[in-house]
Amino acid sequence: MNAIVALCHFCELHGPRTLFCTEVLHSPLPQGAGNGDSPGQGEQAEEEEGGIQMSSRIRSHSPAEGASAESNSPGPKKSDMCEGCRSLAAGHPGYISHDKETSIKYVSHQHPNHPQLFSIVRQACVRSLSCEVCPGREGPIFFGDEQHGFVFSHTFFIKDSLARGFQRWYSIIAIMMDRIYLINSWPFLLEKIRGIIDELQGKALKVFEAEQYGCPQRAQRMNTAFTPFLHQRNGNAARSLTSLTSDENLWACLHTSFAWLLKACGSRLTEKLLEGAPTEDTLVQMEKLADLEEESEGWDNSEGEEEERTLSVPEVTDGRELAKCPTTPSLLSDCGSWLPRKLSIFKSLRHMRQVLGASSFRMLAWHVLMGNQVIWKGQDMDLVQSAFDVLRTMLPVGCVRIIPYSNQYEEAYRCNFLGLSPHVQIPSYIQTSGKWFSVATEFAVIVEVHPATCSSVYPVACDEDQSLSKYEFVVTSGGPIATDRVGPTILNKIEAALTNQNLSVDVVDQCLVCLKEEWMNKVKVLFKFTKVDSRPKEDTQKLLSILGAAEEDNVKLLKFWMTGLSKTYKSHLMSTVRSPTSSESRN
Repeated sequence: MNAIVALCHFCELHGPRTLFCTEVLHSPLPQGAGNGDSPGQGEQAEEEEGGIQMSSRIRSHSPAEGASAESNSPGPKKSDMCEGCRSLAAGHPGYISHDKETSIKYVSHQHPNHPQLFSIVRQACVRSLSCEVCPGREGPIFFGDEQHGFVFSHTFFIKDSLARGFQRWYSIIAIMMDRIYLINSWPFLLEKIRGIIDELQGKALKVFEAEQYGCPQRAQRMNTAFTPFLHQRNGNAARSLTSLTSDENLWACLHTSFAWLLKACGSRLTEKLLEGAPTEDTLVQMEKLADLEEESEGWDNSEGEEEERTLSVPEVTDGRELAKCPTTPSLLSDCGSWLPRKLSIFKSLRHMRQVLGASSFRMLAWHVLMGNQVIWKGQDMDLVQSAFDVLRTMLPVGCVRIIPYSNQYEEAYRCNFLGLSPHVQIPSYIQTSGKWFSVATEFAVIVEVHPATCSSVYPVACDEDQSLSKYEFVVTSGGPIATDRVGPTILNKIEAALTNQNLSVDVVDQCLVCLKEEWMNKVKVLFKFTKVDSRPKEDTQKLLSILGAAEEDNVKLLKFWMTGLSKTYKSHLMSTVRSPTSSESRN
């Protein structure tokens, strides 16, 4: 993060002063900041943590060099500084940390070496301890402008038994030119800087209580005759922060904290290039991820209760239950990823079409696009999972509900992709005596995987993968009901892309993405037209004709794909309709 973090102090003798600051260097160190870049050349490595190596820069200065450095330094002269205004001792080279991952250096000293940076930090210091304060004079505040940068400032008090009011005023500021980034980092900066402040105040409080116990200053001041306040403290008007906290390694610790703060704040927010609005698949995936995080938090909270129940209830292990994947509706489309996976058996839709045959693949793809239940019966779980991974690419993410493998039949409302072991019996209302009811033929399709025989029904037509040569696939459905239809428009375009040998598999995948986006846009228009605006059926038919989806299969496809719209899109439409401005515009 391109920013500067500084500790400031309001001195009773000299006003606001910068005590300590840490800046980020992306280029070689400036003049006077050290000789070598490696810890072995002019530097001594002290510690390494989280990829950041900290070192104290050591450089020998001759008297002439020291005089010239003092004259060229943008900071205040030594005569204008007291113990309370000074952090590092005279001649101290400061601290530097190397980030091995990004080759960035974090340099700490009392003032920035660059005159322009010194002016920016100086102005921010004065404003943070004078005019830009929050109610109560202790807490965070934001200020700044485009010319001098934007500042996150957190003011606080440190206990001092010799100070006026028994406390001194400090602030920690973070300065950067990116206003949006700094505002988005507000919660993070507030939490971490508040932790640093609490640690400083805790150390100072212990020193203050020890001094008050040994020599109470309040009673001594009340019993002393009136004299100028500065003379009552016997020359102790200014005390360094190391004296107030009784910590000789304070500045090294602050350097470590400030360097980590700059690194962590810079890595927690990343920029992503978005070429347009996010797709419906992206929104649905984000919503599912949020649901999973909420459920995992609920599992963590109920973990203690479950452990108590397991102590009182005998443990029953069943191999069938251990192999079964959870069937919660929100997890159905992703639970396949929990199972151990081998290499994909079906490489692509084109590969599956070659294996099953053109007519059987068209029948299967028709049921997939219509939202009917696809039942795949086979002994090889990896084969079933691989088939579902390929078939699901034809549908929007929100329309996919998968139970990868089960030892019992699951209803169609629970899943549209169901993997079954060969011995599972299909209910009688789906199948009877090996023949399909005419009522149910359009709502399910079964793919049975049998060991290959000499008279294979659908022999494998692809010689590249011999792993499928030991199987034969029997696709059963309503026969002419599904195959004789023209089918939805998107199915015909998918088949045209699959049969075009001039198109590679990657190009076919991109064509499929474009086709899904095209039809999801039609789904959005239909959803707003029918569900939000509540238009009559005559207008809906006219709209379907304009969209090129007036055929029966296209209408069914649009209605099924409407269930895959994200909650974000639906709530956005509903909130737009309820807003007064939208109702006025329609009127």
